[in-house]
Amino acid sequence: MSVLEHSTVAEAVAACATAAKKAAPTLANAPDQAIDNALAAMASRLTSARAVVLEANAADVAAAESAGMSQGLLDRLRITDDRLTTMAEALRLLAAAPHPARSVDLHELPDGLRLVERRRPVGVIGANYEARPNVTVDVASQLVKSRNAGVLRTGSAALRSAMTLVESVIAPALSDVDLDPDAIQLVPSPDRAAAGALVSLPGSVPLVILRGSGDSTRELGRLAAQHGVRTLAHADGGAVLYVDEAANPELAVDLIRRSLDRLGVCNRLNLLLLHRAAYDKLLPAVLSTLSELDVAPSLPPHEHPVGYEWALDADREATVTILPVDDAADAARVANEETSGLAACIVTEDEPTADRFIAEYTGTGVFWNAPTRLLDGFKLLGVPETGINIDKVPGPRGPVTYPDLCLRQYAVLPAGR
Repeated sequence: MSVLEHSTVAEAVAACATAAKKAAPTLANAPDQAIDNALAAMASRLTSARAVVLEANAADVAAAESAGMSQGLLDRLRITDDRLTTMAEALRLLAAAPHPARSVDLHELPDGLRLVERRRPVGVIGANYEARPNVTVDVASQLVKSRNAGVLRTGSAALRSAMTLVESVIAPALSDVDLDPDAIQLVPSPDRAAAGALVSLPGSVPLVILRGSGDSTRELGRLAAQHGVRTLAHADGGAVLYVDEAANPELAVDLIRRSLDRLGVCNRLNLLLLHRAAYDKLLPAVLSTLSELDVAPSLPPHEHPVGYEWALDADREATVTILPVDDAADAARVANEETSGLAACIVTEDEPTADRFIAEYTGTGVFWNAPTRLLDGFKLLGVPETGINIDKVPGPRGPVTYPDLCLRQYAVLPAGR
């Protein structure tokens, strides 16, 4: 029975999970070359299916425009010809990336035994993500590279694009190399109840990647915990840029520009901190730069939390909060206490000041004279990401990529075996 034929959304999600679980062993047991060949086939098929993918995406964008979607969200939804080419290149790079060792000898144990650490796939990993069709390819490719099957669920705005990518690129590419195309499932329903159903299946989907707006993602995380499902959540973003009194003003302006090239993304400039002693001198150039970019400043006194994430505000996403601070330590404190802890940059020519900021900022990514837009799996690590994890607990933190999507197993074996 097709998942489309099920009477409820929960049944459709469960059918996807069952199909993925049945197909998972073909990925788990596949040799490295088969996995890499599948990713290369995805790149080839993405290129050959360019017209049909762009046509489906254009329909999604047109529908979203008619519904009044904001420009920042439309930018995330849109696949341009250049972006499609970049997606294909990312797949080729991922295919060429090395596979982590599946088994590593640790040390000898008493009684003629040895300890081996083994890496095992999770099995089936779910993913719930916002209306960004490129994420369909990013997540699916990371799952395949890590030998995990997957159940993907996206928002209604990107569903047509996502279905086209799965049906015209991902599934046939797996078939091309004799891997089960059912390993990557896409929930065909736009109903939001599908997200809740996805985080409620611990027996078949024990781990779910959550991406999207903060409140909805946090609620899914709470629901997942109630059902015993683990999550890797990317709920909040909003990057910080601190301009020190010892900053190069031209570099500061350049980094502000480069940090606002896209407004609907989590690692864009959200909170701009200016050293109090240089505030009056720096502010005119900052305001002029923001005006050129059609971005509004939110100046003190603020009528919103200092760390309010503008990328999630469809009506005011073209906004940056500006705040004076006493020094690098104060800037780090504000970034730690008032924001999600995604990323922060210090702009300064003074090395001890930079060292102090780097030492005191506890967030996921810290930058010195570099844009926080670099906090991205592809830009930092050369491979796509499934999301950026900002949890303050042990485990994968920052851009989550294929080496992170595994389970550790200890094997005690006879020496010499």
